[in-house]
Amino acid sequence: MANTPLNQEALNQIFLEAHTHNGWQDRAVPDELLLKLYNIFRMAPTSVNCSPARIVFVKSKAAKEKLNAALAEGNRAKTMAAPVTAIIGYDLHFYDNLGKLFPSAPTAKSWFDKDEKAAFTAAFRNGSLQGAYLIIAARALGLDCGPMSGFDNAQVDQSFFAGTAVKSNFICNLGYGDTSKVYPRNPRLDFAEACSIE
Repeated sequence: MANTPLNQEALNQIFLEAHTHNGWQDRAVPDELLLKLYNIFRMAPTSVNCSPARIVFVKSKAAKEKLNAALAEGNRAKTMAAPVTAIIGYDLHFYDNLGKLFPSAPTAKSWFDKDEKAAFTAAFRNGSLQGAYLIIAARALGLDCGPMSGFDNAQVDQSFFAGTAVKSNFICNLGYGDTSKVYPRNPRLDFAEACSIE
């Protein structure tokens, strides 16, 4: 079946009228929706299907307090008010799963497991892609997003990924936004400033 373009309403929801949210309604995000979110964005492409993203969905009071300690001051109130904060990490040992994820190339693990630079590049690039897919999928499911840097990565890694090869990349608040707290949209570059056709 041939793909058809999404309608304008869908494009508006995902991109054109979507904003980064800083305030949140007091409305829960059920675990079932987070499972649905993952099952959608995991299907988007990564190099050799390496799928290095590792996500912690921070919901509990105890987990929020651990995260709060690592946040920059300006990010604390809005993150603590969000129903969920996704910590988007990337697994530097993603290659251990390539036998399952990329069975057409039985030696794929050897492309990375002896080359730390190649493993880091693949993990960080594809983990970042998967973080972007998460945002798109969340908006498609009716959630609002507040992605950000502004935290101590080493502290987050110690608190949430200790004893693993996972490193944090960025975080993203998820929930149902309070539109009264949305900032005006900043300009974007025009096509000619960012693109060329050759």
